[in-house]
Amino acid sequence: MDAYGHVNNVVFLRYLEEARIDFLFRPEKDFKQGSVVARHEIDYKRQLVHRHTPVDIELWVTQIRAASFTLTYEVKDDDLVYVRASTVIVPFDFEAQRPRRLTEDEREFLREYMDDDEEEAVAA
Repeated sequence: MDAYGHVNNVVFLRYLEEARIDFLFRPEKDFKQGSVVARHEIDYKRQLVHRHTPVDIELWVTQIRAASFTLTYEVKDDDLVYVRASTVIVPFDFEAQRPRRLTEDEREFLREYMDDDEEEAVAA
């Protein structure tokens, strides 16, 4: 928490990381081949005062491209949104030290969590 008793902005990045890892590394599907964060975007909507009760984090896919995808999150209590954020993730080949394309299995997994209002981006 910061000097004012609010949850610090860096802590929100940790919350998003925990939700993202839980999502991407599920036992039935995961990104074993690797991925890296390319970009975070966070809009702070209201203060979250430090407390001992958890907040909810909703996560969904808003864009799937050939070599990246975007996750969008809301950190909230019921209908009260504290943070809306998005993360662009790039599949990465750590052995070759370069980005890679999404596999068809990964794309299929991501499509299951695509927001119905979003359209899948088609990239060459």
